[in-house]
Amino acid sequence: MAYWLFKSEVSTWSWDQQVAKGDVGEEWDGVRNYQARNHMRTMKVGDLGFFYHSQKEKEIVGIVEVIAESHQDSTTDDERWDCVDIKAVRSLPEPVTLAMCKEDPRLAEMVLVNNTRLSVQPVTKEEWDIVMELAGDS
Repeated sequence: MAYWLFKSEVSTWSWDQQVAKGDVGEEWDGVRNYQARNHMRTMKVGDLGFFYHSQKEKEIVGIVEVIAESHQDSTTDDERWDCVDIKAVRSLPEPVTLAMCKEDPRLAEMVLVNNTRLSVQPVTKEEWDIVMELAGDS
């Protein structure tokens, strides 16, 4: 199993909207960055990810699961752009802010800390466990 982080602006797609989709889930569409797309191309069903509210909130709020592997993004006819489908698993007991991640020296190498603009990014197992600890869910 691999671990990921999916970023979304609350005004575009929020955690509450993701939760409302239930087990049907939703395409993680609209990604137009090659590096983020390439990450999605490596994802497998069952991989887990953090759901991160970007912009003003800047916090990890929930856990999602990949339920469909990489396929054509339905929002474009351009064959270069793929997406995966994800469903909400559960909310974190406490949100984990970007500031908390930056303050924790154990997360100094985390992609989120070093490249806050990448919309889909890998998370190591160690980073996953630390974020879960910070969320009060270890």
